[in-house]
Amino acid sequence: MPTPGPLSAATATVAIHPTALGPLVLAATDDALVLCCYGTTEAAEERLGRGGLRPAGPGEAGAPGHKVLDEAREQIDAYLAGTRRDFTVATDLRLATPFSRRTNLMLAELVPYGSTATYADLARALDRPGAARAVGTALGANPLCVVLPCHRIIGSTGSLSGYAGGLEAKRHLLALEATASPAA
Repeated sequence: MPTPGPLSAATATVAIHPTALGPLVLAATDDALVLCCYGTTEAAEERLGRGGLRPAGPGEAGAPGHKVLDEAREQIDAYLAGTRRDFTVATDLRLATPFSRRTNLMLAELVPYGSTATYADLARALDRPGAARAVGTALGANPLCVVLPCHRIIGSTGSLSGYAGGLEAKRHLLALEATASPAA
């Protein structure tokens, strides 16, 4: 279960993880995964800086052998292989606003593996029935894509809309969940 608030580390190690969806940028403190996103290392490092974290430089805790990053990579690979349904790696949502944090934490509760819900459904679950657009904005800022399943949220007509990795990645993830029957 994600930790909703900040942890103690002031640095985060950044690594690129190649996947079938394209490269994911991962960043973790010694305690938790703080970022799993599409994009560049530079953009990730800028986002970390805005969140009060300093990217670990050369000579500091390198990406290979980093316990949290290794666990995240293993779980992402198993999920994308269809052998894992959810993530147990420790997470920290310090890079999210309070509303985005609350919105993203509601995802697993509202939308289990293999199902979808609409932005309006999620807004109602948050007791903000008129806030479907705000929910979309919050999900667009999800610092833990894939790990926190914002891809399961679709438009009110059933259309796929808005995903940081692009609609092909969203389509791929939804198809994976619709066909996989993992043991875990």
